[in-house]
Amino acid sequence: METKYCQSCGMPLQKQEELGTNHDGSRNEEYCCYCFKDGAFTMDCTMEQMIEHCAQFVDEFNKDAEIAYTKEEAITNMRIYFPTLKRWAVQ
Repeated sequence: METKYCQSCGMPLQKQEELGTNHDGSRNEEYCCYCFKDGAFTMDCTMEQMIEHCAQFVDEFNKDAEIAYTKEEAITNMRIYFPTLKRWAVQ
């Protein structure tokens, strides 16, 4: 099965409990529980603000990653990757 990623923060969506929720309480397959709850985004922010928010979790990410990134490397990579996510894609 192909791993899905949150279309707001890029977090891998591997478990049902990691999925966000729609207005009706059903699971949302596109966004994680941290970014999307009850049919709305949990943070009203710009892409750059989301990157800064996610950069706080680099050490946690590095625990399970094959390659460890510095905070600066992670931010650089997020600036490349985030514009490809549904929430931040230029319409």
